[in-house]
Amino acid sequence: MMFGFDRSATRESTLLMSENTVTLTAENFDQVLADSDTPVVVDFWAEWCGPCKMIAPILDEIAEEQAGKVQIAKLNVDDASEIAMRYGVMSIPTMIKFTDGEVDKRVTGAKAKNQLIEELAL
Repeated sequence: MMFGFDRSATRESTLLMSENTVTLTAENFDQVLADSDTPVVVDFWAEWCGPCKMIAPILDEIAEEQAGKVQIAKLNVDDASEIAMRYGVMSIPTMIKFTDGEVDKRVTGAKAKNQLIEELAL
């Protein structure tokens, strides 16, 4: 419960994700990053976060348009707060682009699609 909200009743994701978007957990996070041949953009989000819900369809579009070039992944900070803390995520949504398993770019806050593409260098 990193952000002071216990929303366990609504914790299950109701966000629609494209088939090109992977769900990360504390258990698979490091392995997904290590196994990826392409950069991975991790969306640190939570079910109760309005701006997170606003950018979800934008990230799904990017995932479809850039399939094979970049992997979009989502990590629920309420379910994996230790990963969010490891990367200093204090506000959500935060998108971190990992290249070869290392932090490459970071964007915090809801942004328009073209801004996300530019700031994450996609």
